[in-house]
Order: sequence, then C-alpha cells, then structure tokens
Amino acid sequence: MQRAEDREVDDKDDRGGGRPGLLTSTSTIFNTITPTQHPPSKRKREGTHHEEGDEGEDEQEEDQEERGLHEEIMPPYKSKVRVLEEYHIIGFISSGTYGRVYKARSKLPGNTKEYAIKKFKPDKEGEIIQYTGISQSACREMALCSELSHENVIHLHEIILEDKCIYMVFEYAEHDLLQIVHYHSHPERRPIPEATIKSVLWQLLNGVSYLHQNWVLHRDLKPANIMVTAAGEVKIGDLGLARLFWKPLQSLYAGDKVVVTIWYRAPELLLGSKHYTAAIDLWAVGCIFAELLALRPIFKGEEAKMEKKSTVPFQRNQMQKIIEILGTPNKERWPAVVQQPEYNQLQAFKQYTNNLEAWYHQIGATNALGFQLLSGLLNYDPTQRLTAQSALEHPYFSEGAKLTLNAFEGQSFDYPHRRVSQDDNDISLPGTKRSGLPDDSLGGSRAKRLKEG
Repeated sequence: MQRAEDREVDDKDDRGGGRPGLLTSTSTIFNTITPTQHPPSKRKREGTHHEEGDEGEDEQEEDQEERGLHEEIMPPYKSKVRVLEEYHIIGFISSGTYGRVYKARSKLPGNTKEYAIKKFKPDKEGEIIQYTGISQSACREMALCSELSHENVIHLHEIILEDKCIYMVFEYAEHDLLQIVHYHSHPERRPIPEATIKSVLWQLLNGVSYLHQNWVLHRDLKPANIMVTAAGEVKIGDLGLARLFWKPLQSLYAGDKVVVTIWYRAPELLLGSKHYTAAIDLWAVGCIFAELLALRPIFKGEEAKMEKKSTVPFQRNQMQKIIEILGTPNKERWPAVVQQPEYNQLQAFKQYTNNLEAWYHQIGATNALGFQLLSGLLNYDPTQRLTAQSALEHPYFSEGAKLTLNAFEGQSFDYPHRRVSQDDNDISLPGTKRSGLPDDSLGGSRAKRLKEG
C-alpha cells in the first residue's frame, strides 16, 4: 500500500524554481485588484544640484508641485466593483486575527447565490487606522485560491479592493464540521451516522489529495476549517497557512510562529522536526476522523505559549495526550524518532503501550476497517503514514455503508443553519478589535468561531 512520500517543505521560497508546480507568481492576482499607481515622486531632478540646507525646501516644493499635477490629471482611484453595490450583506458570521467574515447575497440580476465575504483588517488598529500593506497570509491565500479549482476545496468567486480594504468573496457553505460535532454532542451525545462520516472523510481526503498533487500543504486542517454545503458537499477552507512544497525546509518556525492547531499537530512537529512532509496533513485528517467518531478531540492537550519569539516551547501536555493513546514512540515504530530535536524530552515520559484499539471500542466504534484506516492515518512514522490517495483506496470506503457524495443523504434530520448576526453587518467599518475564540470555547459566543473560507 502506498505510504506518505518524503516530500519536504520550503517556507522561505513558496514559488521555488524549475519545478512545474501550481503557482509561478503571486503578481498575477494583483493585476485585477490593485489600483492604478501614481509615479513615485522624484526627490531630485536630473542635472539639479542642491546646496546644503536648500534640499529639504526644494523637495517640499517638488512634492507640492507633483501633488498638484496629480490632482489635475490623475482622478482619485475608484474601485471597479464596490462591495455594497454588488452584494447585499445578510449578517456577520465570524471574526479572527485575519479580520471578519460576512454572509452576503448577490444583487446581480439572475444571481440568487449566497456568498461568504472575508474582509481582511488593517495590520494595525487603534484610534487611527494604519494601512501597512497586505499580509503574507492574505497574499498566500489569494494566490492559492485564485488557481485552485476542485469540488472539495472552497471556491473563490472574486477578490475586491475597495478603500484600501481587501475582500475575498467565497462560495457560501451552510455548515462546518465543528458545528456538526457540536450538534451531535449537545445537549446529549448522538453519534454521527456512519454513512455521513464515511462521505465526509472521503470528500476531505479527496480534497487533500488534490492539494498534495498540486504541491500544496494545507497545514491547518481542523473541523472549523472543513465546510459542508447544504447539499452535503465538503469544502476545505482557510488556506491562510497553506504552502507550496518541494524543497527542504530550513526551520519549521522560520517565519511561522504556529503551524497546525495544537490538537491536530503531528508528532514530528511537536518533536521539533526541521523537515516535514505532506504527512502532517494526513495526521490532522486522522484526528478529524477520530473526532467525528468520538464527538470530542482525540488529543485535547493544553498549549504551552511562546514566551520569547526565538524560543519554541516543547508541547509536553499535547505529546502526553498522544502517548497515552498511541503509546510511547520508539525506534521500532519510528526509526527516525531518535533524530528529532526534542527526542530527549521523551525520556521523561512514562512508557505506554498502544491503546488506540481500546480507545476505539471505548467510544462505541465497531467497524474493523475504520480502525485500520484510523491506525494508518495516525501512524507515528510520517514515512509510513497513509497518503491521501492510498487512504481513498482503503476498503473502508468500498465495504459496509454505501459511499455517497452527499454527506447528508438518507438523514432523517436537518442540521441548524449557521449562526449569522444581523445586528453586526456593517461591512464598511474600517476594522474590528474582536477576535476569534479559542478552539475549545463553545456556547453563546460560538458564532465567532464558525469560520468560512
């Protein structure tokens, strides 16, 4: 059976060179969203010399001269498309470090579709809004989403630049896996139908396989980022941490403080690996599969925060949660474990045996093929972990409950619609100080966590 390929990542050069990858440059996307630029102000005219003390005065006069010229021949830039002219804002969905997401409906004749509009906030906020440019995460997401096209990856409809704000308009998905897990676990536990889990997992793997075939690592797969439309179609969203890959990585944390939300982080990342592969996404898929079965995260650790930018803390509690279920990693199960930078940290842990099968039966799961698939996804050794393609070919999907491409087919109930606040739908506001809630927060403010796209 095919195993995870040893494809390595380069965080420093997303575009690479020579490799026929998905993207060659991010510049093409800005041709459609960047306003006309005024020519830069010349500080000195050719052949002109300044005496000491006169330079500042002359420059000021030149700047005033050029500004006056621009005002006469260069009208103020106006966006080709204004958000509120093209879309009716239904309400606010969520907010996070990136900005805010709104639910909207098209105003164009003949178009009744709904959309999720992600508005990126300025880099700095306060009494005076400061615009310091487009964040690396936003650039990456725009570049990737502009070229990705797959039924199981969220579709980017358009990008709009208006009044120095960037809006990404995505197809709208009524649900996400976090919402579905919450529905089945509150107020009492009601297992997700096996056919639903099988369909969701297959579509998720299908989307991940497409990303990996196009040299893209998602790096932040978790239930909140896996959308499901009203028609039961799974859509992978939030590519803000995604990367192109094909070269060795210098350092896991070079330019990135966080890679993969803690509960879904692969053991090689926890042990400080400097060279990681597409297998990190498959570990996250395994964690999501387990969560759909158990209705709770399988490895729910407490994150150790970074005290210094240069010091990455060892996530001891998260590693403990993994070891308690999968057993203590050793050279027999993972030969390269001894080469991990944080390998010595494992010596302080109690020796555990592999208890995954006991955990599987404890949560009420009985499908033997499902256990085999879960074991393959949660393999300690990234070189032996199932790839997305090999997981799609696993007999779990061909035997038992029929696999359908509608995750909700045959259900006798409907999931509640996504929460949308109509009291907070002014998309024209320059920014917000509100932020998303942590992954383990539920309850009245839950709407902040339901992220789209």
